[in-house]
Amino acid sequence: MEMAESRGVPLLTFPALSETGLVRHGFSTRMGGVSRGPYASMNLSFTRGDDPEAVRENYRRAAAALGVEMESMTLAWQTHTANVRRIRREDRGKGVVRERDYRDVDGLVTDEPGITLVTFYADCVPLYFLDPVRRAIGLSHSGWRGTAARMGRATLRKMEEEFGTDPGDVIACIGPSICQDCYEVGAEVAEAFLREFGPGHREEILAPGAEPGKYQLDLWKANEIVLTEAGVRPDHLHVTDICTCCNPSYLFSHRKMGERRGNLCAFLALWEPAGEEGNPQRSAEK
Repeated sequence: MEMAESRGVPLLTFPALSETGLVRHGFSTRMGGVSRGPYASMNLSFTRGDDPEAVRENYRRAAAALGVEMESMTLAWQTHTANVRRIRREDRGKGVVRERDYRDVDGLVTDEPGITLVTFYADCVPLYFLDPVRRAIGLSHSGWRGTAARMGRATLRKMEEEFGTDPGDVIACIGPSICQDCYEVGAEVAEAFLREFGPGHREEILAPGAEPGKYQLDLWKANEIVLTEAGVRPDHLHVTDICTCCNPSYLFSHRKMGERRGNLCAFLALWEPAGEEGNPQRSAEK
C-alpha cells in the first residue's frame, strides 16, 4: 500500500485499485481530523462517545480528500455477520446524513457511481473488491467471525447474484488489520478455524501461542485462502503488510487501545467521470 495525502488528510491506498482509473478508495488513519482525546484525530464512528459534530467534520474532510460528496457516503451496520447488502442510489448518505434503515450488514456492494461504500475497523480485516468488467464494487468487514464464515466468498457471491460478476475478473485487496504476531486467540477460536478450513491449512493460519491453549491467528492468510478458493486469481489479489496493532501512532487498534478509541474506515466508490482531467485520485497518486 501507499500513503497518499490530499487536503491534509492521509489515506492508505492500493496501487492495484488506483491504476485502474475506475474507483476512488482509501483506508483512513488517525491523522487529519478534529476529534480530541482518545479519538484524536480522525475518528469516524458516531457510536464510541465522540462529539458528533467532530465526527461529521471528519467525514467532510475524508470526503474532500477522496474527491467525493459527503452525502454519497453510505455506512455498514456491522455486527460480525457475513451479511452483504446491495446499495442503491436511494441509500446514499445513510449513516452520515440520514438514518440507516438496515442493520446486521457487514458487506456492501453496488454498481452505481455516486455512492461511496464505507466500513469500520480497529483491527478487523477490510476487503476491497473491484469487478472491472461489470463495473461493480464491494467492500466488506471481516473479523475472525466473518473470516471463519468466509465473508469474502459471501461478497463475491452477492456480486455474482446482483451483477453477474465472475470472481476470475475481480481485483481483490486485503487491507490494514491486526497481524499474526499481534493476534493471540484461544482454543475456541482456533477450533472454529480448523473446522472451517481443515487441518491442511493449520500451519498456514495458526501458530503456537506463548502458553498452552493459545494460538497466533493469521487473518491475512485466512482471507487469502477464502478469496482464492472462491475464484479470485492469485495475480489479482493484493495483501497489505500494515498491522493496526503495531502502528498505534497512526492507526486505531482495539487490541492495543481497548474501548476508548476511535474507528478507522475503508472507502470505495466507482468513479464518475468529471471532464478531461480524469480521476483526481489516480492523478494525485502518480
